[in-house]
Amino acid sequence: MRNKTVLIVDDSYEVLEVLYRQLSKLGYQTFKAVDVTDAIEILKNSEIDLLLTDLRMPGIDGMELIKYTSEHFPDIPVLVITGFPSVSGAVEAVKSGAMEYLIKPFTIEELKSAVEKAFNEKEEACISQSAVSPLKNIEKSGLIGNSLALEKVLSLVHRIKNNRATVLITGESGTGKELVARAIHYNSKYSQSPFVTVNCGAIPENLLESELFGFVKGSFTGANETRAGFFQAADGGTIFLDEIGNASYAVQALLLRVIQEKEITMIGATRTQKIDVRIIAATNSDLHAMTKTNTFREDLYYRLNVISVHTPSLRERKEDIPQLTHHFIEKYSKEYQKDNINITPKAIELLIRHSWPGNIRELENIIQRSLIMADEIIDVAQLPEYIKIPVPNVKEEEYKTLKEMEKNYILKVLQSVDNNKSKAAEILGIDRKTLRMKIS
Repeated sequence: MRNKTVLIVDDSYEVLEVLYRQLSKLGYQTFKAVDVTDAIEILKNSEIDLLLTDLRMPGIDGMELIKYTSEHFPDIPVLVITGFPSVSGAVEAVKSGAMEYLIKPFTIEELKSAVEKAFNEKEEACISQSAVSPLKNIEKSGLIGNSLALEKVLSLVHRIKNNRATVLITGESGTGKELVARAIHYNSKYSQSPFVTVNCGAIPENLLESELFGFVKGSFTGANETRAGFFQAADGGTIFLDEIGNASYAVQALLLRVIQEKEITMIGATRTQKIDVRIIAATNSDLHAMTKTNTFREDLYYRLNVISVHTPSLRERKEDIPQLTHHFIEKYSKEYQKDNINITPKAIELLIRHSWPGNIRELENIIQRSLIMADEIIDVAQLPEYIKIPVPNVKEEEYKTLKEMEKNYILKVLQSVDNNKSKAAEILGIDRKTLRMKIS
């Protein structure tokens, strides 16, 4: 288990050094920053367990840092240190998110007590929060892993599961957006109702409207019968509109009406139908940017984006790779009837090191391929070449003639002995006369 980390922020180098030594003695790993700008960079790029900050600093003061931390990093407890105590300052600091208030000068015992109290209060708050919304009862619907990034998604699923507001799931391709949509539906009180998936990118544009809303017999050539659409099929439950960014402008206008009026009109029909459907949409495109180029309706974007859920990339949850790997091995071992297939730690290490542009879908494909190639165990040899370290690329200009290499080496030796030709000749294994000739 790693030592807890503390970020100290104070414009005094002497105070930073004293606090650094004291906290190190207490067993904490410590980061130091002399201003708020440096502190924010450390918060963004490091795993910090406690922020310990002064209030009065030149430029941006500590109070602004406390407010920033409470909103951007709400899980990090804050301990305030100051040499200018005041009741109003203490009240404002606590309101802004600080848990403890320590007045300079203080002893190491007082520092230890304040730090431990801040950690304990935060742990108690987390225990209380988990008691209110226990994630252990969440049906993951295929979402595998225990990373903090995935837990944040599941926490949001728990919060919104029974809300009928529209949900927009964003994230890179292959991150499991449909699994998140299923988790929302099957954890809700509507779980016994239909869950209908529509891939807007896989249905031709001229057919998408009829597939979504249905059509009446005779409404167009080939309409030999009246057929209900996906919205009617999902009535009372959830419709999942994947790749919503691929829907045409005309279909977008119809979707906007569905959200606003809670009704649809079949192609060729003269009457509307009321429906009760929760809409969950997903995209790997930047819909907000598309509204600026008029390729996606701005009013529909805001209607869809009432609740936003972002699925993290596999790069953001690499600690889940071993668990995901064993899940896929188990899945395809059964499919290909290969029992007792395992994977070596070295192969897992390579999988963790990879950047995963294709995310979980890419990992599944690699495990599927590797299991086919393996007899009893998946090792480095069974993994595809592109995830291994590539052959070093030696540029042509790096190749030199023997004469050039000899010249460079002689000059390097001369430089190392302050141009002492006798010492250089001795190191090179030649006499001074030969060395003089080569230099000339």
